[in-house]
Amino acid sequence: MAKEIYSTYPMVKYLRKEALPTALCPGCGGGTVLNAFANAVDQLKIDPRDLVVVSGIGCSAWIASPYFLADTLHTTHGRAIAFATGVKVGLPDKKVVVISGDGDLASIGGNHLIHAARRNIDITVILVNNFIYGMTGGQVAPTTPFGARTTTSPYRNIEHPLQISETVAAAGASYVARWTTAHVYQLIESIKKALTVKGFSLVEVISQCPVQFGRRNRMKEPAEMLRWFLKDSVPISKARNMSPEELEGKFVIGELVNRERPEFTEELNKLIDEVQEHFGLREE
Repeated sequence: MAKEIYSTYPMVKYLRKEALPTALCPGCGGGTVLNAFANAVDQLKIDPRDLVVVSGIGCSAWIASPYFLADTLHTTHGRAIAFATGVKVGLPDKKVVVISGDGDLASIGGNHLIHAARRNIDITVILVNNFIYGMTGGQVAPTTPFGARTTTSPYRNIEHPLQISETVAAAGASYVARWTTAHVYQLIESIKKALTVKGFSLVEVISQCPVQFGRRNRMKEPAEMLRWFLKDSVPISKARNMSPEELEGKFVIGELVNRERPEFTEELNKLIDEVQEHFGLREE
């Protein structure tokens, strides 16, 4: 029955039908992210054979692998961007995309995230932020909102969350945007921009996890979390005129950065050419 339903889905040509239905929990935002990514690829008319999609460990890592029909690498925990860097340096003509979660990319993989942005290597990262370690039991994460409850902060979280998009923008990325799963059309447009920008690009997607986060924070239904996203989202144009106190607990959405900077693999190839010419190693 599930396979019959998927057969009517317009983007099914980008999915591995034999892997369906997905292993994602009912109400998970991962399906929305997969749909947005597939639509962006389709609208840009990108040949999936020109894509390499890398993921790490966690619920969101399953979005690309095994479901997206392209070359995919399902890598070790926190190392998706490190693997993707190697792919881009070795195969610079490929469009390299990382899709994984906040626990994988912003916690154990946070160092790779920051330095890939600093290098401005031409990789697109779609970071799915559901505020929690979903696959391993709902533990507190660096992105868990202040005051939220998790299995390891049952009374409340007393740490303030890492602002991922702002951190990556400050590190030097060419393009950074943040949306929620309640802003699907804007999300698709930002993924399209991220895929076409030269340099490091990040699209952070605030996503619902009703099973591990929602039910511990008085939001038992996925729709309740989506209403929360809509209620507490603030466009970046408005946020610029608000105080930190006014923005506490809000989701600043929109494009944070869209700029031109030298790209790492181009600079690397320039250096290789210079060294080869200096030592007379250039092939005629």
